[in-house]
Amino acid sequence: MNETKHNLKIFTTVNEVRAFVREQKQAGKTIGLCPTMGALHEGHMTLMRAARKACDVVIASVFVNPVQFGPNEDYDKYPRQFDADCKKLAAEGVDAVFHPTPEEMYPAGYGTYITVENGITDVLCGARRPGHFRGVATVVTKLMNITQADKAFFGQKDAQQVAVVRRFVADLNIPVEVCMVPICREASGLARSSRNSYMTAEEKQAAVVLSRSLRKAKEAFEHGEHTAETLKTIVRAELETEPLAKIDYVDLYTYPALLPVDVIDEPCLLAIAVYIGKTRLIDNVILGD
Repeated sequence: MNETKHNLKIFTTVNEVRAFVREQKQAGKTIGLCPTMGALHEGHMTLMRAARKACDVVIASVFVNPVQFGPNEDYDKYPRQFDADCKKLAAEGVDAVFHPTPEEMYPAGYGTYITVENGITDVLCGARRPGHFRGVATVVTKLMNITQADKAFFGQKDAQQVAVVRRFVADLNIPVEVCMVPICREASGLARSSRNSYMTAEEKQAAVVLSRSLRKAKEAFEHGEHTAETLKTIVRAELETEPLAKIDYVDLYTYPALLPVDVIDEPCLLAIAVYIGKTRLIDNVILGD
């Protein structure tokens, strides 16, 4: 149903979005797309602001995408707070939000998925979450087709996701410019994430070790340390000072190709995934950019 709330158009069906987009395109307007799973925070707002500056019309999506979650992941408990999300989107001047049901996106008989197979989904989160990027690529392709966006905005916190999106956009000749927005952090340095809400105050304080470890590695890199293994060791050593932290991975690859590297002589992604209690957090820094 097409509603308006807080001066924000709310669409729940593909046909409603397409009708809105058709009107905007006929008026010669450019469209910016900000795909999200909701539970919006300041990091998401930086995407909306970037889209607002670059495009005439901004469409956000709020859809917890079931096909990018594994069987033992947090799909059912992922935070959902759509009314609060709408208020935040309206305050940023977003024009419309697409909030479909899973059945609208994946109707009975659905059987088409996008898989990126050149190796960039075989490392980092792709290696730990089988099928995750298949789900991401599928839903983002659908959202790009539905909104006919000129530009799409993603956060650097999910840098591997950005690399995957740019790859299939190029491979499939989708006429969308993929824009990566810098990581938004809390005052403590913790990267903003919807999953931060899972943590206790003690855990949030402990989680600052992620950004601190990356900062130490970045400082070492800027002082001339370009050996990948040494930089990873610096990160691991700092993470291990925090008793509540359990390392999932500390990896360094070229970016955006995500190829192994021994000595950094081109842009590289130093990425980490760490459990703080039961909450899995990711963070990264791009070196040599």
